[in-house]
Amino acid sequence: MPNPYFHFKAFTIYQDACAMKVCTDSCLFGAWVADYLQQQQPNVKNILDIGTGTGLLALMLAQQLPALVGAVEIDEAAAVQAAGNFSASPWSARLQVSHCSIQDFAAASPTLYDFIISNPPFFENDLQSGQENRNLALHSKALRLNQLIGGIEQLLHPGGRFAVLIPFSRSAYFKAEAEKSGFYPFGEVRVRQTTGHGFFRSMLIFGKESAECITEDLAIKEGPGYTNGFRKLLTPYYLPF
Repeated sequence: MPNPYFHFKAFTIYQDACAMKVCTDSCLFGAWVADYLQQQQPNVKNILDIGTGTGLLALMLAQQLPALVGAVEIDEAAAVQAAGNFSASPWSARLQVSHCSIQDFAAASPTLYDFIISNPPFFENDLQSGQENRNLALHSKALRLNQLIGGIEQLLHPGGRFAVLIPFSRSAYFKAEAEKSGFYPFGEVRVRQTTGHGFFRSMLIFGKESAECITEDLAIKEGPGYTNGFRKLLTPYYLPF
């Protein structure tokens, strides 16, 4: 049974009410995006996390940046738990979660965001489980990738950028869908579990400007321990580092 909480250096994630628990690749994604923003957009004013789940990504960005961080979550139990994780953090005044679909949020929001982050549902038309909340979190039943891109287009400030974490096998498809809305990748990290494994995740950053996409590779582990690249990104968060 998964641990009901996960301690980081500066905050704690309670996750017993959420279908999708804290996992290594989502931690890596949040750390990578925070590092990018610190280097490239340190004065970003507002950020939106689409499909926040436990609130992990929003909290990681709030730790490293002074921006206001909004979050959207369609599952009520997860939204309530994310709100609790936010209120217990040192940055509660800058964090807010909305319980609704991204389609409804985009239709009603008066705000345009400087940066949007999302770890979206991974699978479309795949075998689903009997747990409705897990289906919402894992499968694109309530949010297909082209709908995610449409919501981002409505909510992103002109000149803004967005980041997604997707299965490596779907990266080409997502890039093609994003290009239909005028978004182009300019940064991609292809992630593998170890130096001996194939790629299983892609971390991507998009913008409206067309530029050469800088592609890097990163392994989480090498031998019995974590790689230096992984350690460098996760040192601000992981207790053992």
